[in-house]
Amino acid sequence: MSVPRKPTGVAAQAKRESNEDIPQFFRLNVEVGDLDAATVFYTTLLGVQGRLQPGRRCYFECGPVTLQVLDVSSIRQPYPAAKSLYFTLQNLEPAFERAKALNCLSREDVHDAPGGGIVVRPWGERSFYAEDPWGNPLCFVEEGTVYTGSD
Repeated sequence: MSVPRKPTGVAAQAKRESNEDIPQFFRLNVEVGDLDAATVFYTTLLGVQGRLQPGRRCYFECGPVTLQVLDVSSIRQPYPAAKSLYFTLQNLEPAFERAKALNCLSREDVHDAPGGGIVVRPWGERSFYAEDPWGNPLCFVEEGTVYTGSD
């Protein structure tokens, strides 16, 4: 006797779309203290040209999610993102070299391995960690190794 399987992947997504209005994540905001410096930093690190926007902000198109870099220096000190911002790349090495040149690789250990080194983490992701000049933690993960917590 076969046990009915729960739909996964595309089938599960199609089922969710037909039954529910699931919010789609489209933009993430990080606060900085100098928009010009932040634009140069993120353009260099991501290898993507930012687009300046009204209201002291710059948008970086990072796949389906836009990274919004917002200068709050006229109001208060920037508040760092609560958790790492995660980016996927086909090839980590060019981003790693850019982060190294920017001297922004993490100096902390992640599960007993250097966060600022390209390492296969215990959960299987090949990644490295960095930090922007305003304290926002960043993580770059190689496509194909992304761990989502589901099968």
